[in-house]
Amino acid sequence: MMQVKPIDIGGRTALGIEVKLPKTTLLAVTTDKGYIMCGALDVQLLNDKLKDRKIIAGRAVGVRTLEELLEAPLESVTLEAETLGIHSGMKGMDAVAKMM
Repeated sequence: MMQVKPIDIGGRTALGIEVKLPKTTLLAVTTDKGYIMCGALDVQLLNDKLKDRKIIAGRAVGVRTLEELLEAPLESVTLEAETLGIHSGMKGMDAVAKMM
C-alpha cells in the first residue's frame, strides 16, 4: 500500500510518501528541490555515481513513520545538500525547510 500526504512546514507544503513493503516501509518527504528519506537511501551512490545530477537529499536511519523521519537527525546528506546548509545531525524537518 502507498500513501501520499501533504505536510505543512512553516506555511509551505511538502509531500510525505509512505510505501508499505513486506517487512519494511519506505519513507520520504519531498519538495521541489530535494528530499529526505529513510535508511534505504544510498547517499554515497548519489554523491559518486549520480554526482552530475546534483541531488539534494538526506538520510535518517531507524525511522518507522513520517513523523519520526521529520524529527530524526539526518545520518548523512549529499554534497549538494551541504551547499544549502543542510548537514548530518540536522533534524529532518529543518532540512526540508531549507529545501523549500
